[in-house]
Amino acid sequence: MTNAPDTTLPADPLWPRAGHWPAWEGSSDAVLVGAPAFRTSLSPTGAHATPTAVREALRRFSPTLVGPPALDLTDILRIADAGDVDDPDGPEGEERLRARVRELASAALVVTLGGDNSVTYAAAQGAKATGLITIDAHFDLRDGISNGSPVRRLIEDGLDPRRIVQIGIADFANSAAYAHRAAELGITVVTLDELSRRGMDDVVAQALEIAGAGDGAVIHLDVDVDVCDRSVAPACPSSLPGGLAAWELRALVRALTVDPRVRSADIVEVDAEADAPDGRTVRLAALCVLEMLTGLAGRAVGRQSGPAPTVDAPRASDAASETDDTHGHDASESTSDADDAPSGGAPGSEWAPPDDSEPEPWPAGPAPLDHAGQEDDDRSEEEHR
Repeated sequence: MTNAPDTTLPADPLWPRAGHWPAWEGSSDAVLVGAPAFRTSLSPTGAHATPTAVREALRRFSPTLVGPPALDLTDILRIADAGDVDDPDGPEGEERLRARVRELASAALVVTLGGDNSVTYAAAQGAKATGLITIDAHFDLRDGISNGSPVRRLIEDGLDPRRIVQIGIADFANSAAYAHRAAELGITVVTLDELSRRGMDDVVAQALEIAGAGDGAVIHLDVDVDVCDRSVAPACPSSLPGGLAAWELRALVRALTVDPRVRSADIVEVDAEADAPDGRTVRLAALCVLEMLTGLAGRAVGRQSGPAPTVDAPRASDAASETDDTHGHDASESTSDADDAPSGGAPGSEWAPPDDSEPEPWPAGPAPLDHAGQEDDDRSEEEHR
């Protein structure tokens, strides 16, 4: 099941559009799957409408990196769309999503389009993730079952908290109790302030080292768009003024997904029914899909700075072939002795990159965008998770 072409957009044979990718038939480099979960959200949400909205928004963009040289992502990546998982809420729905992601895991990258943040739980388990990186303003360590609890549920089911890195945790969006919980569990927390102070490259290197520790590591990347400033993410019920800029989220996503250990990802917490008239939040989510594909394309030429790969570069699935057998490894088996734990841990802890740290991934992220003139959404904010 794929998007039908949008006949309202101008047609130009020399300006191909992203999206409208073929249905998944068992083999691809990247595959999208929709997970329209919304029933356990702590804030009222229309996130069930978002997978379709993101697919439609993709048609507004091209799959082209301008370079130089210019590169069409579809020239080096086989991209497919596996449609939506039916009713992914509740235990039976979560099992359907878990099974679907597991079925798609032969791809180098499986991208789950949420839906609310509850989909992270089943998506990460379906990928048999041994490590987790979240880009999120919130800890998601709440008790119970909701869009505020996927990280806690993953830990309870066996994911080693020492292999979890949370980037973008925001002041005034969390409680002291959950901050203490994260510290006690040994989760590595990088607050918004720390991200700004340390810089993106240093944080990305640390996150990949920690979440990707161990042989056969498989990382799941959780992208909660409410980490962004409310001016660019008004459709996220819990976004805050002062969050990340759109270009910062895009650059983080690209830099992280170039690592071949990132085998699955999700994009969540966008309520397509509550977006600004210009659809800016849904469009940002669609751009995050394209940034993930850009990172995946970068794997074909290795983790290096330099020019874009040519159209004759090997497909990204070849670069990830050595990790294909890790999908038989249960995340519950990922725990190790305490003395094997990576550096990191409590919020604010210092980290120094290893001497043999790898260079900045190709290609570099997008340039800063000019947000001047953007109007803050005047809807009243829902209570933060």
